[in-house]
Amino acid sequence: MKSLSKTQAPGKALTIAIVGRPNVGKSTLFNRLIGKRRAIVGDEPGITRDRLYGETDWAGRRLRAIDTGGIIPEEKELIPTEIFRQARVALDEADAVIMVVDGRSELAAPDMELARLLLRTGKPLFLAVNKIDSLAQEADVEDFRRLGLREMFPVSSEHGAGVAELLEAVLEKITAEGVERAEEAAEPESTEETKVAIIGRPNVGKSTLLNRLTGTARAIVSPTPGTTRDAVDEVMERDGRRYRFIDTAGIRRKGKTKLMAEKLSVVMARKHLEAADVALLVIDAVEGVTALDATIAGYAHESGRSLIILVNKWDLAGPGRQDGKKPADRNKFEQELRYALKFLSYAPVLFISATSGKGMEKIFPVLAQVAAERRKRISTAEMNRFLQMVDFGRASVPASKRVKIYYMTQAAVAPPTFILFTDRPVKLHFSYQRFLENQIRRAFGFVGSPIWIKNRAR
Repeated sequence: MKSLSKTQAPGKALTIAIVGRPNVGKSTLFNRLIGKRRAIVGDEPGITRDRLYGETDWAGRRLRAIDTGGIIPEEKELIPTEIFRQARVALDEADAVIMVVDGRSELAAPDMELARLLLRTGKPLFLAVNKIDSLAQEADVEDFRRLGLREMFPVSSEHGAGVAELLEAVLEKITAEGVERAEEAAEPESTEETKVAIIGRPNVGKSTLLNRLTGTARAIVSPTPGTTRDAVDEVMERDGRRYRFIDTAGIRRKGKTKLMAEKLSVVMARKHLEAADVALLVIDAVEGVTALDATIAGYAHESGRSLIILVNKWDLAGPGRQDGKKPADRNKFEQELRYALKFLSYAPVLFISATSGKGMEKIFPVLAQVAAERRKRISTAEMNRFLQMVDFGRASVPASKRVKIYYMTQAAVAPPTFILFTDRPVKLHFSYQRFLENQIRRAFGFVGSPIWIKNRAR
């Protein structure tokens, strides 16, 4: 299946919500519809918790699929209840709903209750009887008619069988009911989008931060570490700029993750980090900077992401803390943070409380600045004027490691990448490279962005 392109499929996307009990194959169907592995899939029930979005092109129309967590109606525990709330948001947004059931298991009471709930929404409703991988299994499908859903399709999300027929029926139904005509208005001109990954250890407040930034209850928040597993994203506009915030799963050390879903979520978190422009590194003010914080920061730095460091829960650690302990001093805390994360000297540090909202107003102006600095380009003429002004004699580099620089040019942005043309085809000495980077920052800024420097012999 092809991914979305605006030339192939003009107009606003038609939205399809995929719902069902845990472990019936919703995420596999979601991945099949959008043509990529967006959602984590595994044998453990309840892997998907937040709602995930993906888009594709089908029969000349844009489709927007929403994958939801497994719904168990009337469940009282925190996370299942939050999953249900997230699914209700998806139902409200949807033009049509696909309920997924496991065709290899018996029809259960929660399936009946969920079907009744979905029928009350009044949305076009389709039943996908999943995991039907052979003709012999199709006889078992008829039992699911007891759910009372007229539009029923045997499918195999894993192998793709029956999915095309299901999608064609969905499109035919919602077009016939006038949904397509109601949403045919042209989209506004696209704004350049900045992708922002929220990264950090488990339970430092990443999901709370996402909800506060976007003004929604977009991500599930609970005191249980590892609540977020898939990368949850939300698009918003602020001051004429468009941001896509991605709340990634908490990254643990290798060996600390036991469940397959948690291991996959760490891999996916790093993958989504590498697709971002800017990373918001969330540090727990109460616990301070840990070795794992430095490891996670290193992932972002080495991959060339721009960075902003957010010291979260400052209301619990700084002035006004309620636990009777001595409040932390902001200057001292930042000094210790800078020492622990020496390689992030270019990253701005903000002290915030995602729960109370204190300090949050500072994030968007800094985010806009860092995004702009990341894309800044310096002309070759400016770079060479800059070179003439630099006193390289001040660089603490052994004489045998020095190179003669003929000229310098910026070869790329995001991150800013510079090429030196020198007299020797050697790797620049660390001290020489650091000295040159500091001089570039002093002259041109590049706040929040790593700088890459490469050497070429003329």
